[in-house]
Amino acid sequence: MLLLRRAHPQRPCHRYLSSLLDRYGFVPPASLTPTQQDTPHGAAAAADKKRRTKKPPYRPPSSLDRGDRPASHSDLPFDFRFSYTESRPDAKPIGLREPKYSPFGPGRLDRPWTGLCAPAVDTTLRSVDAEDPAPAAERDLQEARRRERERVLGEPLTPAERTFFVDKCQKNRTKRQINLGRDGLTHNMLNDIHNHWKHGEAVRVKCLGVPTVDMQNVCHELEDKTGGLIIHRQGGLLILYRGRHYHPKKRPVIPLMLWKPAEPIYQRLIKTTIEGLTVEETKAMRKKGLHVPVLTKLAKNGYYASLVLMVQDAFLADELVRIDCKGLPKSDYRKIGVKLWDLVPCIPVSFDKEQIIVWRGKDYDESIQDNMQKALPSVLESESAAAVKNENGEQEETSSENAAGENKNGEQEEKTSDWSSNEWSESSSSDEVPDDK
Repeated sequence: MLLLRRAHPQRPCHRYLSSLLDRYGFVPPASLTPTQQDTPHGAAAAADKKRRTKKPPYRPPSSLDRGDRPASHSDLPFDFRFSYTESRPDAKPIGLREPKYSPFGPGRLDRPWTGLCAPAVDTTLRSVDAEDPAPAAERDLQEARRRERERVLGEPLTPAERTFFVDKCQKNRTKRQINLGRDGLTHNMLNDIHNHWKHGEAVRVKCLGVPTVDMQNVCHELEDKTGGLIIHRQGGLLILYRGRHYHPKKRPVIPLMLWKPAEPIYQRLIKTTIEGLTVEETKAMRKKGLHVPVLTKLAKNGYYASLVLMVQDAFLADELVRIDCKGLPKSDYRKIGVKLWDLVPCIPVSFDKEQIIVWRGKDYDESIQDNMQKALPSVLESESAAAVKNENGEQEETSSENAAGENKNGEQEEKTSDWSSNEWSESSSSDEVPDDK
């Protein structure tokens, strides 16, 4: 049997389908097809379950979904920008890097986004031909803001109060601090300052990096945008006071930016040829600038408040100045070059090899003379006014001193006359005695 099984193995059975199925078809009669009424309850439930639409997947709550809430409104009278210290309203870009997507989110702010800012007043109301392009509505907002700031600040602080707030904001007393870095005073930083003002009358602001080149602008923008007052400054450390009549629940509405907008495109600061020079002279100057002794080396996130004065003093000895910026990001020393071009003023020559090379220009001596001529009348007027005041004060002092001196002299003369008369009488009597004798 085993041999027969090995000789005749079992073959798998295959099902052969007929090729005539397409010619013969069976259609059931209507009496055999079940209707919806004849189907049992369980089958109907299963059919309904199959036809039921699928539940949408879970979506976490997003700040972009406003729902039926209206757009927020802010009464602040200035244009909303990403950075108030590192942007100039008068500088007009030549293009945008992205479409005009509002960084506040779609439908979250009632101000339109122009690609640069969210203006407080509609830009269509501005007149290009007018001398003052700011409309009257914007000026009224600024005037109302100025009056409100004066009301909130109240009376000036006494020296004792100022010392108390400064001591209260020192590092050994509190850790509350706002860091102002390479982006400068950003829009969201205004909200942080008001949050700190909930817990104290003053807040410490530490400034480092590119904005410290122009600390005067940083102080002005801090006071203007927050409505506070800087009561102490030591280098890059500022103490910002909120005011006597500040109320945290009546703080202004400050909508937050959800992302950093792309910077617009401006004209090139360093061109192929410097204005007033040929191509060969420009190349020679750039080559010479790399071999000029280094004026100073900038540290990353340092304090650069004295840089402008150092460059101005260096221009008295040489026409080219080189600043070493090794280790700094490329955007940082380019921004520093723009600030030097505006504040010194000077002409940027090159940013190659992490070096800032600036030129004082051909008309440097003439510009100094013009500045001196413009500055001299004001200085002379102030000096003359001070001299007049000093002369008047000296005259009053001398007149008072002369009157006092005359009184003293009168008393002294009376005393001396009395003394001299007594002495003379004594001397005369003493002289007369021997004669009589």
